[in-house]
Amino acid sequence: MLIYQQTLKNEVSLWGTGLHTGKECMVTFKPAPDNFGYRFVRTDLPGSPEIPADIDHVIDIRRGTTIGIGDAKVHTTEHVLSALYGLQIDNCRIELTGPEPPVCDGSSRPFVDAILSVGLQEQTEPKNYLVIDETIEHHEPKSNTTIVGLPLDGFRVTVMIDYKNPALGSQHTGLFDLNKEFINEFSSSRTFCFLSEVSELANQGLIKGGDIDNAIVIVDKEMSDSDLQDLSSKINGANHKLTIGENGILNNRKLRYENEPARHKLLDMLGDLALLGMPIKAQLLAARPGHAANVEFVKKLRKYAERNKLARKFQHERKAGVVFDSQAIERIIPHRYPFLLIDKITEFVLDEKIVAIKNVTMNEPFFQGHFPGNPIMPGVLIIEAMAQSGGIMLLNGNEGFNDKLVYFMGIDKARFRKPVVPGDTLVIESIMTNRRRNICQFSSKAYVRGELVCEADLMATVMDKQQKK
Repeated sequence: MLIYQQTLKNEVSLWGTGLHTGKECMVTFKPAPDNFGYRFVRTDLPGSPEIPADIDHVIDIRRGTTIGIGDAKVHTTEHVLSALYGLQIDNCRIELTGPEPPVCDGSSRPFVDAILSVGLQEQTEPKNYLVIDETIEHHEPKSNTTIVGLPLDGFRVTVMIDYKNPALGSQHTGLFDLNKEFINEFSSSRTFCFLSEVSELANQGLIKGGDIDNAIVIVDKEMSDSDLQDLSSKINGANHKLTIGENGILNNRKLRYENEPARHKLLDMLGDLALLGMPIKAQLLAARPGHAANVEFVKKLRKYAERNKLARKFQHERKAGVVFDSQAIERIIPHRYPFLLIDKITEFVLDEKIVAIKNVTMNEPFFQGHFPGNPIMPGVLIIEAMAQSGGIMLLNGNEGFNDKLVYFMGIDKARFRKPVVPGDTLVIESIMTNRRRNICQFSSKAYVRGELVCEADLMATVMDKQQKK
């Protein structure tokens, strides 16, 4: 059953102060057409620049995820994006009158409630899910952070945090059903930080709009009354008297959930996952996640999605490990009989590697004239087969590949080790060695029954097709 994209029925606005910039801002969520995605619009700047909320536009991950184009930036996008992602909204225009959405209470719930007040609208295009069918892992040794994506026909997220703090301890949480759990169990979890970080963050020019009403401050150090008064003057909580809470939280603030910090880490993760630009079908396991690790993991997901773009579009089936069959190959590269020398692609890793198969039969037209009575496949045609496999690798991920051609620029270190004869099956492995803009270098090797028969280093360029006059 197809599941269709969603947007808002009507626009809705909220007003408030940005957490880090401390600037007043109104955020307006507006309906958007199919396949629009999420886009922030800075209406306060000349020309109202539009910034796509995707991984390519992330410019800073200090204590939040900031996106930007040129001088136009949007700080702390994760709470807005987690509201949209958690409500499974696919398309939304997000207009801002300032550089940062309002922090509100430090959670996504105010945005969720505002959006639900105007309702959701089903659209005509189906959702484009990223279906993970292999393990995808990101690990950062310095922070001991690990995020793993596993195959699952659904969406689940499990998060564990461990800050070795008595007030926080080790915590874990899991979201197993967006429809049933996101709104009431996760959207209202608030942002948090440690008392020892507050002065440092303030000195960095951050948390200008932060106070004890929109963040949970966990006590991890002793501070005198005079130190607390000095700290109060640095944050927006200057009107509040700061005290060390008996529960390990500044001013004895009560948690909404016993594991609220872990839930907020999961909420932040949803907001960063939104930068992929498509919903995910997978089980995600995260240990000590943060914005930096989340962003790197999304980059891996995006690369995985691009790697499988042509497979999703062209492949008929995956029998016997076939990724692209002959019909798919004809739709990707312009070669035709008698110069289409690739029968199928069995392995493909974007910008890294491709494995192609060429079945050599007695019916090949070149055997009529190339050593009649002792047929041997011409070495130049083995090189051409290598080139065609490389061409498929170079064109993949290019939205306009039907308007592109791959031209050879150089062949180096070509060696022919053994003759190739009718009945042989060429297995061609091409590995990308360098890519700069539209110029690429790759190394190819051809095998028959596991023995190397030919190898060469090739250079090519991707160019626009010349239009016929």
